[in-house]
Amino acid sequence: MRKPERYRHLISYFTEHFPEPETELAYRTPYELLIAVVLSAQCTDKRVNLVTPALFEAYPSAEVLATASSEDIFPFIKSISYPNNKAKHLAGLGKMLVERFNSEVPSTIEELQQLPGVGRKTANVISSVIFNMPAMAVDTHVFRVSKRMGLVSATAKTPLEVERELLQYIPEDLVPKAHHWLILHGRYICLARTPQCERCPLTHFCAYYQKNWPNKPDDPQNKLG
Repeated sequence: MRKPERYRHLISYFTEHFPEPETELAYRTPYELLIAVVLSAQCTDKRVNLVTPALFEAYPSAEVLATASSEDIFPFIKSISYPNNKAKHLAGLGKMLVERFNSEVPSTIEELQQLPGVGRKTANVISSVIFNMPAMAVDTHVFRVSKRMGLVSATAKTPLEVERELLQYIPEDLVPKAHHWLILHGRYICLARTPQCERCPLTHFCAYYQKNWPNKPDDPQNKLG
């Protein structure tokens, strides 16, 4: 199956079954989402959502966060992965938001990446979710699913290369949604160690499935027409 056809099936399925996907991080403002995404690096959204309510109560804005030290922040996030580094990032992030960006979360990838703890993936998430820009954040789930399904070529070895290939085939207006489609599919079905192919609705066009079970009849429920 050619790559454009795989994308056609992918978009057709998710547009019908998950037309309005959303992030699983709990937030109310762009500031809160930024903090949550920084904390979510190499950590589950579920764990982040457990600690952010108290953190946001203590530091409800960039102005308040800017007054905090990493030692002040650490107790709130100590159950998160890499809490020492992330506490330092958040302390610096609050100060930079106030001093450089007038306490507002910037909208461009370039500006976002100036913030402590914000790499390209985090910047893409904020740009996509908050500003509805055609930015594709490639985390471990997106990277794995894209490679397994044959959405990107075997030569795409880095998150940036995967990002660029995905953007070639996904219409701009659907990129923010496709980001969530791929993440959630990787989180709940296309698992890292044991992909749940027996309950996956995408096997009809999945390169991984076709390679490993070439002679297995397609489940009629998996046909995507």
